[in-house]
Amino acid sequence: MTSFHDLSIEERLNLTRRGTAHYSGQLALIDNAEFGRDTLLPDWTVAHLAAHVAYNANALCNLMHWAATGEETPMYSSPQARGEEIARGATLIPDAIRNLHDHTLVRLDVAWRDLPEEAWQAEVKTAQGRTVPASETLWMRTREVWLHAVDLNVNAGFSDIPTVILQTLVPEIAGKWRGAGDGEGLVLVPEEGARIEVSPGADTVEIHGDWAGLARWASGRGDRGVTSPQGEVPAPPRWL
Repeated sequence: MTSFHDLSIEERLNLTRRGTAHYSGQLALIDNAEFGRDTLLPDWTVAHLAAHVAYNANALCNLMHWAATGEETPMYSSPQARGEEIARGATLIPDAIRNLHDHTLVRLDVAWRDLPEEAWQAEVKTAQGRTVPASETLWMRTREVWLHAVDLNVNAGFSDIPTVILQTLVPEIAGKWRGAGDGEGLVLVPEEGARIEVSPGADTVEIHGDWAGLARWASGRGDRGVTSPQGEVPAPPRWL
């Protein structure tokens, strides 16, 4: 099973750019008058989500600057500052949010384009404090744009997401549960590929489905496309 992380930088960039175009296309389908409506994320309107995705691009540009220059530049000054930035951004008029989106995605793409080859392996820190190579920003952004395209609740679905991304996302979520001590007894069973055992437990609960269904369920976005031979499909552990 191929992981996103097994691909070349160019292949990863291509998937990230495809995801950005996909997300941008979904945002373009939303009228300005709808920016106050709900998304699939609790308590977030379209304006909140669009501002978040735009500011996330800026935050990743900080990591690109860190990788290129060696000057420590965190994604955000603090978790509180991140939340305040999104809240402020959501108060902008829709056209201002769209302009912010257009500007930040180009800025990030240029930062990736101009990064020296050797700098892709430079170590930076994520907002959660993980030390990762700069190349990890491609996965961080890929996950962001493909999932949030669905969250805009227009017409995008998990079936639109390339399989290699789903096959990377589902084990990552399972690993996060495992690390947090969650998901005891859970086993994810894709239609194609190896079973993913989250954590041994006295009672096993299997979740069966295709990669799109497993990713939808594991990321907390509904149980359509999955079943459990043990009965009712339970809610998944918290991911993010």
